[in-house]
Amino acid sequence: MKFFSAIDRYIFRLVLMPMIGIFLLAASLLVLDKMLRLFDFVATEGGPIGVVFKLLVNMLPEYASLAVPLGLMLGILLAFRKLATSSELDVMRAVGLSYTRMLRVPYMITLVMVAINFAVVGYLQPLSRYSYEQLNYELKSGALGASIKVGEFTTLEDRIALRIEESQDEGRRLMGIFARVADDKGQVLSISAQEGRFLALDNAPNTIILRLRNGQIIQDSPGATPRVLTFTRHDLPIDLPQIEKFRQRGGQEREYFLPELMKLGWSEDAPREERASSQANFNYRLVEVVMMLLLPLLAVALAIPPKRSTSSLGLFVSIVIIVAYHKVNQYASDVAALGRIDPILGLWGPFAVLAALILWMYYTVAYVPGGQAIGWLEKGFAVVTKRFKSLLRRRRRHAPILPEPADRD
Repeated sequence: MKFFSAIDRYIFRLVLMPMIGIFLLAASLLVLDKMLRLFDFVATEGGPIGVVFKLLVNMLPEYASLAVPLGLMLGILLAFRKLATSSELDVMRAVGLSYTRMLRVPYMITLVMVAINFAVVGYLQPLSRYSYEQLNYELKSGALGASIKVGEFTTLEDRIALRIEESQDEGRRLMGIFARVADDKGQVLSISAQEGRFLALDNAPNTIILRLRNGQIIQDSPGATPRVLTFTRHDLPIDLPQIEKFRQRGGQEREYFLPELMKLGWSEDAPREERASSQANFNYRLVEVVMMLLLPLLAVALAIPPKRSTSSLGLFVSIVIIVAYHKVNQYASDVAALGRIDPILGLWGPFAVLAALILWMYYTVAYVPGGQAIGWLEKGFAVVTKRFKSLLRRRRRHAPILPEPADRD
């Protein structure tokens, strides 16, 4: 007897495509929500646009911790919902297949996704979070080459004020340049030029050259008459500020690997606040991964609508449960990090309650004849929907008929 029967392969195909599609959709929505804020942030800091996409790439592992469980559960839910609405599930049950047997392939997929999510939250997320913070620091400090805002005065190294009217060729050609340069002796140079561009020096990486063309220099020295000079080309050296190196990984609990969190959280030498935050973050990551083992049971419990019904209320309820549980874990982790609650109680307590609820819902569907996990909610939803449709029909029936205006010859 083959381990994978035709039914297993059929269920695998039904689960796989929706799971991948929902994972990509959820990740895309989360990325798009963050992208607009990052574009605004990068534009405000005057950094290159390309850094936005680097920041988004480093945000993907954090979004994956929510998108992976959501895609897994909805993939299984939609697969069993299709079996139920097409009466294929009744045929499988009639030939002796239990829900537990039909969950063999979904649980194999779940184990793979649990391993992937464990690697993501345990190791990939800390690295990506550190890279994100590093890019954020370099952007704010100017290490990424902050651009000069067109039409505004920009101060460089506290002695040069620069204003550019127009930028062409993606910043390679600058038009309408004004610069005011002061030195330690009190001499001030007011420079105006028709155009210019920035050039890098191979032998001096901390200095750039602003090459100006077709302009004038007004030299104002203390106790001397100002002089006016005309030039066709003038090189203005600009020293780049010294930028401190970014800190080492581990400045925040989210940047530690799971073994590092375990060592730090239960170390007697670590400060009490650091131990509390490390234990909270460690338990938060574990409980998010372990929760995935219950998702197939929850998906099956919410996938099967009442007989002679195509209600999609279970789909909505499943999304609410996953997102709400994720937010509860985040809140409990933040409170536990402050030392106000024990992390085991704050994080594993809600998990135990939800696990008991899911097991009861699955037992009701799988072992109680005609059982519905959210039958009372389905009945209430059906009543509300019926009344709403009746109200719409009544309004249409009593809607006033407005005469059309007569045509004027």
